[in-house]
Amino acid sequence: MNQPITVQKRSGVKENIDLDKIHRVITWAAEGLNNVSVSQLELCSHIQFYDGIKTEDIHETIIKAAADLISEQTPDYQYLAARLAIFHLRKKAYGQFNPPKLVDHVRNMIDKGKYDKHLAEDYTEEEFNILDGYIDHWRDMNFSYAAVKQLEGKYLVQNRVTGEIYESAQFLYIMVAACLFSNYSKKTRINYIRRFYDAVSMFRISLPTPIMSAVRTPTRQFSSCVLIECDDSLDSINATASAIVRYVSQRAGIGINAGRIRALGSPIRGGEAFHTGCIPFYKHFQTAVKCCSQGGVRGGAATLFYPIWHREVQNLLVLKNNRGVEENRVRHMDYGIQINKLMYTRLIKGKNVSLFSPSDVPKLYDAFFQNQEEFERLYVQYEQDSAIQRETVKALELFSLIMQERASTGRIYIQHVDHCNTHSPFDPKVAPIRQSNLCLEIVLPTKPLTNVEDDHGEIALCTLSAFNLGALNNLDELEELADLTIRALDSLLDYQDYPLPAARKATMNRRTLGIGVINFSYYLAKNGVRYSDGSANSLTHRTFEAMQYYLLKASVGLAKEIGPCPLFNETTYSQGILPIDSYKSDLDDICDEPLHYDWETLRKEIVEHGLRNSTLSALMPSETSSQISNATNGIEPPRGYVSIKASKDGILKQVVPEYDKYKDNYELLWSIPSNDGYLQLVGIMQKFIDQAISANTNYDPSKQLGGRVPMKLLLKDLLTAYKLGVKTLYYHNTRDGADDMQKDLATKDDDCAGGACKI
Repeated sequence: MNQPITVQKRSGVKENIDLDKIHRVITWAAEGLNNVSVSQLELCSHIQFYDGIKTEDIHETIIKAAADLISEQTPDYQYLAARLAIFHLRKKAYGQFNPPKLVDHVRNMIDKGKYDKHLAEDYTEEEFNILDGYIDHWRDMNFSYAAVKQLEGKYLVQNRVTGEIYESAQFLYIMVAACLFSNYSKKTRINYIRRFYDAVSMFRISLPTPIMSAVRTPTRQFSSCVLIECDDSLDSINATASAIVRYVSQRAGIGINAGRIRALGSPIRGGEAFHTGCIPFYKHFQTAVKCCSQGGVRGGAATLFYPIWHREVQNLLVLKNNRGVEENRVRHMDYGIQINKLMYTRLIKGKNVSLFSPSDVPKLYDAFFQNQEEFERLYVQYEQDSAIQRETVKALELFSLIMQERASTGRIYIQHVDHCNTHSPFDPKVAPIRQSNLCLEIVLPTKPLTNVEDDHGEIALCTLSAFNLGALNNLDELEELADLTIRALDSLLDYQDYPLPAARKATMNRRTLGIGVINFSYYLAKNGVRYSDGSANSLTHRTFEAMQYYLLKASVGLAKEIGPCPLFNETTYSQGILPIDSYKSDLDDICDEPLHYDWETLRKEIVEHGLRNSTLSALMPSETSSQISNATNGIEPPRGYVSIKASKDGILKQVVPEYDKYKDNYELLWSIPSNDGYLQLVGIMQKFIDQAISANTNYDPSKQLGGRVPMKLLLKDLLTAYKLGVKTLYYHNTRDGADDMQKDLATKDDDCAGGACKI
């Protein structure tokens, strides 16, 4: 006769396993779900039980078994696994399934040093009880399994050493809302907290990692993106490295502009010595980036920017690849190559490009961003001056090297510096854009640092959020969401701390925000349109017009209440210039959708009252935050109906939204025949987005003659993106043939000189 299995409870007491209790919990979790089998899950779980097993190990075994059953045919196992995981999580956090009262929870968390003590000072017990009445803990049951594991791994307040968890998701959401609106009057803030809580907990607004993980804790640095510019001096280089360390340690992704650093062999100290070139200093920055992990969540990461015409460019382009030796490679950063129209013109006409050290060509570097006509005049003038040291290379060879390295590493990015300045919310004469950020969606003014402790430089920060397009029933819902998001993020700018004076000064003066979207692929599927055939062009135009219109309306409304940002006069908005005035007219050939909102009245209001925020929109990758909302990533098509992403808890499977209903409408990444349709949509989005877009290019070698992607195609897509006004290009993805299911992108021959391409 078989002996019954004994289990060890959390208290240490041993008793016989209660299979009926396990059955009741699984049955509860399966309620209302389709195509899930309680008996099958019990069978899969029981095989792994053993005598003396701990009750928490039983929970984890059942959860893992449910997660293993997630598939296209049985997508609801992702919710069954999630509910079981929530049950287990609450047991660990509270010792019971039902959460405590909010006021008791907050006091307990403040006593443990986990919540910011200001919460007890700013809010009364009565207010906490009112907020407690707004919380719907059953919304935890709307998470997918992947979302719960991401929450548990990255966002919920916890002790990462012992593994103790102290809160569940709805407390996270209500406390973020309470912190962000704590500076509002007692008469109005409760209503704003309720509305913001509802929007984020029902996945209508998506919050980024720094906000989800840190707002409500004593840590007060929540900007996702930091842009740091370096000058051509040792003081500035050292100040830049120090600034990188400060911000990497506080979870921020870094963009570094190192384009001013002079080339190898250039004279220094009046010819007393030769310069060692860029690579030793890039290594210095890499060391700074990698010296800290980001709060134990992930390692530091940075993208470094330099111009295509830098004399060292051919050596810099190969820094990422696996060839060469450590001395001439700097592999642990990504790189952004800065290009403009003159360089493309040289490519198209089959001409040469001259490469200079910025130190040898006065005013050329600044003109590259500020004034394209002046740049061309100076560039040609310096080309004709035989006294200036230069290298000359065929434009086709240089661009082919760029695309070869972009294809082989996937992490050589593109920034079109002219588009970033001519289609910009900033006046390039006084606030030029000279770089982007880690993920190529933020484009903000910067000034080089000379001393990390002063505010003479300008470190640009951007605070992010996103709208879940899949949660919209109509575009006018964006009005309420825009108002809530702008108010919350603008408050955050005053609420957070600033490790460096140059960052505080820049943020207080410009108050830059970057609001994007998630779930675009589901949004297209729900509306029966596709990336590849132009059918989504008009819908995309209407959607992003509405988004930018309502963001601007919200910011001008806030400016009426509390004043515009101090440097509003440095924006093109102050001159009455809107994004709809400066986009590339080539877009009109692919989309003739008219404008649907009253832009002229809005224009007058902006000029009269100003904007609270210099920038409002940017389209970011949204890798993890999309997963929290059970949404598709940013604007990207999924690689498969079931995405598979690695985490510290193992493989997480997530099924695309409403797979059963819209399976035939989804367009998967590798089924899209070319990049043309996708790039058209990005161009249409860029017409309205005032910063930039993390846009990717994707290639399947098996669809190409000989199984190789021709250089002609790579260059054609690059020129297409430029022609459509796309400001930045992020990843280059190549299908490896191993698996069509989506991987975690964060784990971060011919010629084209025939004149057919127009820009």
